[in-house]
Amino acid sequence: MNVQKNYQVIKKTIQETCQRIGRKPEQINVIAVTKYVSVQRAKAALEAGICHLGENRDDGLNEKFEELGNSPTWHFIGSLQKRKVKNIIEKVDYIHSLDRLSLAEEIDKRAKKTIKCFVQVNASGEESKHGCSPEEVVDFVQQLIQFPSIQIVGLMTMAPLTEEKEVIRNCFKKLKLLQLDVQALNLPSAPCGELSMGMSNDYEIAIEEGATYIRIGTSLVGNEIGGV
Repeated sequence: MNVQKNYQVIKKTIQETCQRIGRKPEQINVIAVTKYVSVQRAKAALEAGICHLGENRDDGLNEKFEELGNSPTWHFIGSLQKRKVKNIIEKVDYIHSLDRLSLAEEIDKRAKKTIKCFVQVNASGEESKHGCSPEEVVDFVQQLIQFPSIQIVGLMTMAPLTEEKEVIRNCFKKLKLLQLDVQALNLPSAPCGELSMGMSNDYEIAIEEGATYIRIGTSLVGNEIGGV
């Protein structure tokens, strides 16, 4: 697994996609999803020039944080239980999975700095996925004003696992429209300038539809647990 080589391929794809649609590659932040790889593989990602790492479990984040400290920008990208907030809150820079008031309350209670959060949206409507429904998003963001330690920097979603590109595209389009709705509120606590969407199999479509953070695991750092 050559992370440097994989990253070059992904950067080239980003560049070509941006050129085709009139965006700047600098607008796209690559998060290396390191949840299925070792600390050594995460280090390789940093050495390749990636500065954003994403974890979805508190123990995985803490293990890598012990070795890597604050050198990466840490993103918590998985569903977050209230009781786990205390384990990650002083280490993460971004939380991508804020989807309920009880979690917001816990984050605000534990935070010693402003925590940049993405509201997780179940844009596909799949029962297996976490997140607010699209209809709930604007009201939810307005309710978050009561938590001064939380800044809503953007929205996050996951597209369905399907080969049908239009299904994926529609999911991302929906998130972009919701972003505009939130921005129209003009809330200082919710600038909502970012969109976290797109993974290994669909990040080109996500970029075409406005993604600013893409979360890449398998095609970037591999999957050591699965033997890749």
